[in-house]
Amino acid sequence: MTTTPAAELLRRGGLELDIAGPRATITLSRPEILNAQTPVTWAALRAVGEQLPGDVRVVVVRGSGRAFSAGLDKRAFTSDEVDGMPGITGLAKMADADADAAIAGFQAGFSWLRHPSRITVAAVQGHAIGGGFQLALSCDLRIVAHDVQFRMAETALGIVPDLGGTHPLVHAIGYARAVEICLTGRSVGADEAVAIGLALRAVPPAELDAEVDALVAALLAPPVKAVTETLGLLAGVAEGADPAAALAAERAAQLRRLRSLAAGEG
Repeated sequence: MTTTPAAELLRRGGLELDIAGPRATITLSRPEILNAQTPVTWAALRAVGEQLPGDVRVVVVRGSGRAFSAGLDKRAFTSDEVDGMPGITGLAKMADADADAAIAGFQAGFSWLRHPSRITVAAVQGHAIGGGFQLALSCDLRIVAHDVQFRMAETALGIVPDLGGTHPLVHAIGYARAVEICLTGRSVGADEAVAIGLALRAVPPAELDAEVDALVAALLAPPVKAVTETLGLLAGVAEGADPAAALAAERAAQLRRLRSLAAGEG
């Protein structure tokens, strides 16, 4: 039997999880500090990914209040531990293998959002800085409010983006733009985000939830197995499959679908 993460872990991580049939909604729920993240947030995200019911087809990630996420909780920059998990100074004191394993665990809270078994949508308003930007980048699709401000602040702080954001950023907007955005630490607003492919579209803040709901409904309309196969094909191309490999993957996927349909599986 599939279970959802313990309520205590979600609470400590500042998350809320709502599952309604094929849709799951993850809400960053510490609006008083602009949904700043801690390592416990990432542990909770990882647990959500590991324990979501198999019939969930779309995951929406959103932030409560006036921001999506202002990034890493400030305590992580000055403390060896934050809520029982290593902060930046703590990581620096660990052996290489232990620190590598700890960061890999943090990354796992983000990387499952790009698995082709489901579609993920980030609903982004206000600040999406550092880890907040990387969380939005982890999702397949991004709908933004007109007040959004994306910013990759890590390099300016003397560290690097390490939560899986570099790969999807380069794929979304290209190497040169990614270099400029990461190294200058400047903000990217809604109009630019749509223009360069960082977001699908921008809407007034009051319309963000309705726009995401409409997108989710459209994503849930096709047959589930056809969606999964198509996502797998597109993910393969995004990961660098050459044209011949992409054609072979399309043939194999189509045969699986035709045989499934012939068997009455839908």
